[in-house]
Formats: sequence, C-alpha cells, structure tokens
Amino acid sequence: MSSEILPYAKTGGLADVAGALIPNLRLLGYHVYAFMPLYGAVRTAHPELQPVLGVQQIPIAIGGTEYRFSLQTASFPGTDVAIYFIDCPALYDRAGFYTTDPDEHRRFLLFTRATLESCRRLGIAPDIFHCNDWHTAFLPLYIKTLYSSDPALAAARSVLTIHNIGYQGIMPRAAAADLGLDDLAAHLDAADLAQGIINPLKTGIQFADRVTTVSPTYAREICDGPLGMGMQATLRARNDRVVGILNGVDYRDWDPRHDPYLTAHFGPQDLRGKQTNKELLMAAAHLGMAVSRPLIGMVTRLAEQKGIDLLIDALPRLLSERDFGLLVLGAGDPPYVAFFEDLARRFPSRVAFRHGYDEPLAHLIEAGSDIFLMPSRYEPCGLNQMYSLRYGTIPVVRKTGGLADSVQHFDPDSGTGTGCMFNDYDAPAVRWAIGTTLDWYGVPKSWHQLMQNAMAQDFSWTRQIVHYDSLYRELLGARQER
Repeated sequence: MSSEILPYAKTGGLADVAGALIPNLRLLGYHVYAFMPLYGAVRTAHPELQPVLGVQQIPIAIGGTEYRFSLQTASFPGTDVAIYFIDCPALYDRAGFYTTDPDEHRRFLLFTRATLESCRRLGIAPDIFHCNDWHTAFLPLYIKTLYSSDPALAAARSVLTIHNIGYQGIMPRAAAADLGLDDLAAHLDAADLAQGIINPLKTGIQFADRVTTVSPTYAREICDGPLGMGMQATLRARNDRVVGILNGVDYRDWDPRHDPYLTAHFGPQDLRGKQTNKELLMAAAHLGMAVSRPLIGMVTRLAEQKGIDLLIDALPRLLSERDFGLLVLGAGDPPYVAFFEDLARRFPSRVAFRHGYDEPLAHLIEAGSDIFLMPSRYEPCGLNQMYSLRYGTIPVVRKTGGLADSVQHFDPDSGTGTGCMFNDYDAPAVRWAIGTTLDWYGVPKSWHQLMQNAMAQDFSWTRQIVHYDSLYRELLGARQER
C-alpha cells in the first residue's frame, strides 16, 4: 500500500521504492497485490485501467459522511502483478496528489479502509500488509480492532516503512470520530490527545509488527537524536522492531551504458562518452568555461533539509577563489530560487540555474558533471548519490542517513573510497569538502581511481531486496508460531 507508486504517481522517493519493490518481490516468488488511490491525473493518464466486477460503489462511512469507492485494476508494467486503484472521485479528483484541504486525513483513511474492504471482496488473505508513511499508518491498528473478527485479515502481520519521519499526517483531536474506533484512549497516545491532536505515524509505529526506514543510519538517527521529530521515545520503545534497509537503484533507467536519455553512452572501461556528455551539458546550459575545468552538478529540492542554506554562505566565496562550474536543477522555496538566480547572474560563464524539474536534463547532469553536491541537513536515504556513483560523478555529501551508508570518504594514499564526506553542518565544512574534491580532481591519477571505485559500486535492488525477504520470512515464521 502506498499513496504513490511509480510509474503511476510520483512526488519523491516513496514512489520509486514502492514501484521497485513490486517487481523485485515478484521475482523472489511472492504473490504481490498493490494498492494506491486513483488520483484524477492518474485516471486521465492511464485509460487502460479496468473496473473490478463486484467491487463497485462500495459504501464506507468516515465520520458522519458516507463515501462510495470502486476498484479499478491493471497489470503492473512488465509483471503479472495486479495493481488496484481505489476510485473515489469525491476525495481523489483534485489538482494534486496531496492537498492542504481540511479533509486530507479522510482521503487516506478512506484509502486504508477501502484497501481492507477490497481484500475482503476479492478473497485476498494477506500474510503481510506492507504500509508506507503516515497515509496508511492506521492499517496495523485497524486489523487489530475494526477487522479483528475477520480471520483472513486479522491474522496478517504488518510492516510500516518510514520514508521521511518529518511527515506525520497530524490531524486535530476533533477528527477522532472519523477513525471509527470505539475506545480512543486505549489505542491513541494519551499525551497527543491531551494536546488536541492525533498522530497517524505514531500510531503506526506503536501497532505495526515491524517498522523499517530507508537506511540503517537513518534508523539510528531517528531513534536517538533530534532527527526523530518527536518520535524518538515511541521508536525507542519498539527498538527491537525497528530496522533500516537501504533503498536500491533501478539500473535499467540509471546506468550510463544504456541510459535512454543519453546520446553518448559510456562505462568504466571507456569514459570517452562522459566527456561528450559534459560538452553537451555545458552547451545546453550556456556555460562558457573551459571543458577541462571541474563541473559540479545538483538536482534537488530547494529546501532547508537539502542544506541549501549552507550554500548561500559557501558558494560565492568558493566561486571567487576557485575555478569550477556549477549547474543546478531544482525547485522549491522562493529565497533559494532567488539565491541561485542571483549566483548565475554574478558568474554567468560558470554558473547556470534551471528552475523546475526536467527528467532528461537530470540524467544529463548525472552523466556530464564531474562532481555531485548533496549537503543535506538530513537525508533518510537519497538516490542521487547512488546514481552519481554509477555515472562516475563523484558525490560530495554530508555524513547523515543514507548518504553515510552509500558513500565512503576517499583516501588518495590508499586509493580507497568513493566520494567526499563532511561531518559538521556549517558553511566551512561545505567549503572544505568542495575544496578537497577540487584538489583531487587536479591529480588525474587519483581522480581516475576515484571514478573507477565509484562506478564499481552496486546498489541494485537485486542486492537490497534480500533484506526485505529476510524481514518477511521472519514475520511469516512468527505468524506460523502463533
């Protein structure tokens, strides 16, 4: 269950992970059923969807309002897996996948309840429900309460994956009736209720059989420090049930040897295509510096989480002192947009900024840049640093979350390592990291070794999926023992 699944709906890494788990779990022999809301944009873009007979116009009461949902289906691309779409135009036919509307919580309560009702009507008796983020976090509680008398559903185990703990879906205490629970005090956090709120993510953490995050380091960070966003005590109370599993990368789309967006392909044994991509990228961005000079790329949300505030202090000084180029593709907070627009005006031959998101350009930035910058304040997993490694584009990252789990600091003396990592969250640390990487670039032998190390890394889902397999097998064993 996920609020977004690639290739149908995507706003971030959640969709990538959900879309990758489906075919990879199927390859391991699991019988997989996927559920997501049928947003208006998805309906328009996918006319191949078909109604499911017997699951049409099903009534569900959320609070004092009766909604009706229908089920539509298709085969997940390249598989025999059925993906089911919860069709409720009153809740999902809106301008975006997510809203700030007062009934936002109802949209995902309906999604959760409708998924359970659909399983009933389809005769599906899941061994495991895998839920993602706050949108589906009430499901572990529901199968132990509202559906406890249904043997096919109540016997299921549950996994809740937290992709970003900063998004908790907090709703007002006044929405309690929408949950459909008889005894709130027995199931919801007393301190939250006293403060007039209900926290779906906290509820999911408390009732799920296992809680996963998208990297081992992030799992430790959210349990022990401020990155837990208020969930630290709740997570520590279930510490033996919390595990971090690093996301994988789909190398069918992100590999310079056959990237569909590139005209010049390359690999570790023949790097000539990387130089060609750099030339194409600089021409597309109208950068006038010498192609022999190092080029730093960024593809990012322009938000504080991504460390953009550090760059306001670090980049102007670096650009004044060192000879390198910078190309940024991203959208987000207006002050950060203004900063990069101003930086491009101040250094027109060496800095380019493209506002928005452009998939072909994102691939060309990965292929044509020499260095990829990710100075994140926190990063649950991150994917771009793993893409960069495969393209021989050296990541400069802060030691946090999935960045710490996927990049090893380079040692020129031993020739080991895959990138540059800094610890402190401040502008001097960013200047040190970029300066150090530029120094490595100036030593061709070291740089070639660093590129080879990077391109040899394997973060494919083939390697990562085995951790989910182990988790599921553990849960299935526990279920059989009950």
